[in-house]
Amino acid sequence: MPAVIIACLALLVVLWLVGAPWLLERKRQHLRAQAFPAPWRAVLQQRVPYVRRLPADLQLRLKQHMQVFLAEKAFIGCNGLEINDEIRVTIAAHACLLILNRPSGYYPNLRQILVYPDSFVVQRDQLDHIGLAHRTREVLAGESWSDGQVILSWQDTLEGAAVVDDGQNVAIHEFAHQLDQESGSANGAPMLGQHAQQSWSRVLGNEFMTLQARVMRGAPSLFCDYGATDPGEFFAVISEVFFEQPEAMAQEHAALYRELSQFYQLDPLSW
Repeated sequence: MPAVIIACLALLVVLWLVGAPWLLERKRQHLRAQAFPAPWRAVLQQRVPYVRRLPADLQLRLKQHMQVFLAEKAFIGCNGLEINDEIRVTIAAHACLLILNRPSGYYPNLRQILVYPDSFVVQRDQLDHIGLAHRTREVLAGESWSDGQVILSWQDTLEGAAVVDDGQNVAIHEFAHQLDQESGSANGAPMLGQHAQQSWSRVLGNEFMTLQARVMRGAPSLFCDYGATDPGEFFAVISEVFFEQPEAMAQEHAALYRELSQFYQLDPLSW
């Protein structure tokens, strides 16, 4: 009798492991098949002008991804900010832009997006060169945590979205971190195939060191100086430029553009 019970329990576990992903995908198919709400379309037109760049098929796919994303992710207002569809749709559009053509797990580790009205202050304890702890205060426009949270300033999100070709977009930046963190910490090495990983490491490593050298010399670069902080920030910064300034990146950093095009499975130059 105990053997029968154990066998039944094992069967139930197997059925759940097989059935849960199938049920989730069926639910997502249903969400993608629904008509995109007219008020959401109005938000895209007003707040996310980048969408007009996309070919018609990718605009449709973006809206389908957004319907899943908005159904699955929680949005929380901070410092008195009241979450509404304008905020949700604007942020979701940028999050789903990064996964347009990728095998979409819809950021499986991400649980919630915290939104502040404006830039927010965080306090961190840091050790100095002799091991003493100091509490520092930083003013941020966004942050991505590996425990399933993205934090954004609504004002900075709006400003980043309004200008589509300046290579600066905090929402793209933070959701690029989320993709990076799917493989662990944000270290500039997101989940890649074995062959792609070798090419990625070589190209991004060389470009990262080149940016660091330019920053040390005070020389101009297509990428902002913050990208020289560490490889994780470099990946997020170049993702902003990839989507917003693809012509300049392809011309000045052709190998880097190819790596990002393969990673995102997109070619913004063709839009």
